[in-house]
Amino acid sequence: MKIAVLAGDGIGPEIIAQAHKVLEVLRRDGLKLELEAAPYGGAGYDAHGDPLPESTLKLARAADAVLCGAVGGPQYDALPREKRPEQGILRIRKELQLFANLRPAKVFEELASASSLKPELVAGLDILILRELTGDIYFGEPRGRRTNARGEREGYDTMLYSESEIRRIADVGFQAAMKRGKKLTSVDKENVLETSRFWREIVKDVAKKYPQVELSHMYVDNAAMQLVRNPKQFDVIVTGNMFGDILSDEASMLTGSIGMLPSASLDANNKGLYEPAHGSAPDIAGKNLANPLATILSAAMMLRYTFNEEEAAKRIEAAVKKVLGQGYRTADIYETEMRRVGTIEMGDAVVAAMQ
Repeated sequence: MKIAVLAGDGIGPEIIAQAHKVLEVLRRDGLKLELEAAPYGGAGYDAHGDPLPESTLKLARAADAVLCGAVGGPQYDALPREKRPEQGILRIRKELQLFANLRPAKVFEELASASSLKPELVAGLDILILRELTGDIYFGEPRGRRTNARGEREGYDTMLYSESEIRRIADVGFQAAMKRGKKLTSVDKENVLETSRFWREIVKDVAKKYPQVELSHMYVDNAAMQLVRNPKQFDVIVTGNMFGDILSDEASMLTGSIGMLPSASLDANNKGLYEPAHGSAPDIAGKNLANPLATILSAAMMLRYTFNEEEAAKRIEAAVKKVLGQGYRTADIYETEMRRVGTIEMGDAVVAAMQ
């Protein structure tokens, strides 16, 4: 099982190091894992003048899966757009044809009181947000700036989806729902956007193949409200790139911290890029403060979705649950009377729980 490890910037190397320790336990216990590192994001620019160097892309293509940290930092803000670390994320998704972004929002019982919502609203929450990753307004053409007929400058982007793009993400959504609670909510803005009207039409057609799944539709503004009002009504949510970007970050706070939210981005053959949903947090980089659990849980998702190693994935998840039950907390999820630890100590605790 060949894994490309792209630690990235800021807290990226710190949190990746903890996931590496967890995977090393599995490797010592017989799981055949090969890990190889390469620069990426700001680190890629520093090393090769490119946020996704050709050598890094070559490694990612050859690997069975990619495990990433996070990218970005204020020292790169003045770079041209094509050289900024975030472009490495967009390019690797495109180059590897990663079109399905899976972001689970699961509330561990031990962290229900750490959520920004009342514990009774989130206790037992387990939803999956499925975001289409390679289309929509982030990639649509034409885009740019121009001067209109009145002589006023304006910026414009194009929201665009092809039928095949909608069908393949809808299929992933229905298949995910079949493995869970057999409920799928498709989120759009059909009352305003032609793209969303087309989206809804195609999703309804795909639904004919999955009669066991209960399909519902919801406007994105209502979905944002319902995630706060009654999040446990959802099982699987499928939506476009921009709406999914926003809703998945909102859902992350239901779990107590974005530091608890893993993610997976898959191609048509379940090759995936796995990364925490949070950013590079340059303000705490190098201070042993970051929460590594989202990255560790991303490694568990990698074992489950790409390598079909369900028992290994469950072993990691059970270890995370155990350390939370033992009271270990990084700063972002700390509560009084708990045991506050740093990045390294949290990783060590998960390793100990696995053994």
